[in-house]
Amino acid sequence: MMEIGKKIKRLRMLVNLTQKELADRCELTKGYISQLENDLTSPSITTLMDILSALGTDLKTFFSDDVQDKIVFTEADFIEKVSEESTLNWLVPNAQKNNMEPVMMELNPGYSTNDDMPHEGEEFGFVLSGEIEIVLGKNRHVCKKGESFYFTADRLHYIKNNKQKTAKFIWISSPPNF
Repeated sequence: MMEIGKKIKRLRMLVNLTQKELADRCELTKGYISQLENDLTSPSITTLMDILSALGTDLKTFFSDDVQDKIVFTEADFIEKVSEESTLNWLVPNAQKNNMEPVMMELNPGYSTNDDMPHEGEEFGFVLSGEIEIVLGKNRHVCKKGESFYFTADRLHYIKNNKQKTAKFIWISSPPNF
């Protein structure tokens, strides 16, 4: 037997909504959402459709038990953005809904990423080729091929390529920030 309430609660938490926020979006009460999530009441089809819409899904997806979250992504799934400064590949499509967002960046010689203002979260990276400089506030850290970096994002930060060769690295931000 499917526990609709538990599944709604899991979806609500995935999109970082409180019960009140979900209730407000659906013109329901927080109490009703609480009862629903604890399987103390059952929604009408119309109400369920409204709730699922607010949670970014639909009836077919909600009730489809055989649909698995995609686990493996190929190069064909990547979303690429090319500019004079860099090539950015989002390695997991729609990762902004997840807890972390991995990208692969190729930073051309003499260029840097945009200034990233202080924010909640952490960032991790691994240099695949070349060399980069991580600028955190007033501090600078060199990271070479085969090395990794990790920092809390509570200071202005960016990455710079001071070398004559393109630097390629995996960069993961949690929560998503790219």
